Amino acid sequence: MTKGKYRHAIAAGAVLAAGLMAATAAQAQQTFKVGIVTFLSGQAAESFGVPAWNGGKVLIEELNKGAAPAPYNKVGFGGIKIEPVVIDENGGATKQVQELRNLYQRDNVDFVIGYVGSGDCLAVAPAAEELKRLLILYDCGTPRIFEEAKYEYVFRTAATGTMDNVALARYLKNSNVKIDKFSLINQDYAWGHDSRSDFIGALSSIYPDAKMEADLLPAFGAGQYGTEVSALMRTGSTVVHSSLWGGDLQAFILQSAPRGLFKKATVVFSAADHAIPPLGDKMPEGAIIGARGAYGLMAPKSPLNDWFQKIYQDAYKVYPVQAPYRMVQSILGVKSAIEKAMEKNGGKKPTNEEIAAALTNHAWDSPGGRIRMANGNGHQAIQDIAIGKTKWNAATKAMELVDIQRFPAECVNPPPNMKGQEWLKAGMPGAKCN
Repeated sequence: MTKGKYRHAIAAGAVLAAGLMAATAAQAQQTFKVGIVTFLSGQAAESFGVPAWNGGKVLIEELNKGAAPAPYNKVGFGGIKIEPVVIDENGGATKQVQELRNLYQRDNVDFVIGYVGSGDCLAVAPAAEELKRLLILYDCGTPRIFEEAKYEYVFRTAATGTMDNVALARYLKNSNVKIDKFSLINQDYAWGHDSRSDFIGALSSIYPDAKMEADLLPAFGAGQYGTEVSALMRTGSTVVHSSLWGGDLQAFILQSAPRGLFKKATVVFSAADHAIPPLGDKMPEGAIIGARGAYGLMAPKSPLNDWFQKIYQDAYKVYPVQAPYRMVQSILGVKSAIEKAMEKNGGKKPTNEEIAAALTNHAWDSPGGRIRMANGNGHQAIQDIAIGKTKWNAATKAMELVDIQRFPAECVNPPPNMKGQEWLKAGMPGAKCN
């Protein structure tokens, strides 16, 4: 190499190095400001909203240190640290729409991850779309979000309640539970109505001769269930279905168990694993429960799950249940999509549109298994699910889940071209159940 060419190469290398140093310095000054919305007060806070944020908080701390296992070991999101802005979901749908606007317009967050209540999700999704701002729904279960509308900026990183109720029906059939009559108790709002319809639809396909008895819809947050328990006890139903959650679920269990409901009928809960830690030995044995995925005591064995369970238990002295799992899988999904977008744009902080493009039809690994954005035009996740049965372990003095059955995503979720209710009424065509 001539001296001139050598000097030219040295200069070019210096320019490149300076550029990389400048890009690194710029990243260090940037943050991803992320709105996090979950219940921090009210009857859904203790059992769901606060544990969800606990999972998000400990994960974000580890991500910002670059301490997560591969492929999530890059600092923050693509080398840019995460700055959470946490908002309480309590207060109703109208308030949440205004709070969402405040997060975007006042707090200038890059995007929002949030919402447990199905009614809240139905309200905030159109607002985010109108503002052309990215919204990631981490939990709410109503199938209606993407069945009734098409969105560019709204995503849900967890499966709908259809999955939960189909899995319950399949579990009952696989366990040779005979059903002559069944009854239901669900909350009187979007989540309860959709869960009720999904369980009836799944059961009618699998148990066509089963007859429905009591069909109860107490108000969200009712707290007192004496009348409903009496009605359920009178029916003689062999199975009682419920999608109650949070404080309502705990209250129902504490009021119905002493009266013998769990001895009189097989009680199936679509979303009840989060009630086990607070209730302990007051959780009845023999209840069949779901966790809205393969979470907590039913999570699949993997290095990622082992790591998450350890950091959560070290921080909070209790194992994680469905809420923190769903928050964590949402954050990891967004991180994966952001870093995918940055690979394409040369490492720059991506725009809303670039993140949305990367998240559409995306797939990633979570502590609860593989998540795929397969439905809702690539904006709605599907995932595997596990169902188990409660059993007290006298040696460890802990309530466990036994007789666990696992169902692949394609067995319990509708195909991309069908709405949940259409799929159920047609007899669940195309279901792949091993």
